[in-house]
Amino acid sequence: MKRILLIKTSSLGDVIHNCPVIHDIHKHFVDAHIDWVVEESFADIPRMHAGVNQVYTVAMRRWRKQLFKQKTWQEISQFKQQIQQNQYDIIIDTQGLLKSALISKLAKGVKHGYDKASIREPIASNFYDVTHACSYQQHAVTRNRTLVALSLGYTPPTDAPNYGLSAVKLASVPAGKYVIGLHGTSKESKLWPTLHWINLGKALAEHGYQLVLPWASAEEESRANVIKAALSNATVLDKLTIGQLAVVINHTQAAVGVDTGLSHLAAALDIPTIAIYTDTNPALTGVMAGAHQPAVNLGDIAQVPSVDEVMNTLLTFKNNA
Repeated sequence: MKRILLIKTSSLGDVIHNCPVIHDIHKHFVDAHIDWVVEESFADIPRMHAGVNQVYTVAMRRWRKQLFKQKTWQEISQFKQQIQQNQYDIIIDTQGLLKSALISKLAKGVKHGYDKASIREPIASNFYDVTHACSYQQHAVTRNRTLVALSLGYTPPTDAPNYGLSAVKLASVPAGKYVIGLHGTSKESKLWPTLHWINLGKALAEHGYQLVLPWASAEEESRANVIKAALSNATVLDKLTIGQLAVVINHTQAAVGVDTGLSHLAAALDIPTIAIYTDTNPALTGVMAGAHQPAVNLGDIAQVPSVDEVMNTLLTFKNNA
């Protein structure tokens, strides 16, 4: 039995992009014991995968802000003690940053990572025992799968990714048929216009669908309520954890989302997904479909998809179901 430690701490989309490597590993090493180090706010994702044994959480973002507090150093010490309880055959850092490389140094085992030409922060390569070349000119999911394959000695896979996520936590879900609108994102330039969301809701109403709107910040809640006020078929959810929201997404007919990790979550849960891009090129980090349901990226840098484009794609999903 191989004992393997994966290090992919953040962000939400990146963590989801790493999930297919679990299925890949178990395909070649059926009895592999796989642990995962992840940022505390994204720990729901690896916990939704039955192939992950132990999830270790770090709080790098919070620790940086509270570096001089005793509690911070106590938590760091506790994490170090936890991770050093096991001897791993292989430690694979698919994050490729200095912070993740430093985490890999704390664990016991042979460290694998990207070489200096394949990594965003080349200094991180100095902390690995074995490095591998993985081209930047491929999707993030493919890069993760390739690095893990090279680290474990099997041929990098070329089939559709199997994310393996299962939203099993109890949570209430809206009644009836609905499309979830993942309207919140980290940058204003990545937003889809509020009027577009309203017009999408009106178009959905003509086909008997509700528009369900989650939120995570006061700004997102305000926008969701503006959209709801203009529609007769919109629901604004209570504030939910990632795990709870995954249950809601798992019951939707389709997901429409901007450039946000939640759009990747919808695709990973095998929900027909449309990701809307307005400020970034989706070629390398857009949603990637699994084997069973479609995922489509619309838009590009300074190219805002229209409501008709989104609605026509949704109807294509429906017709092909």
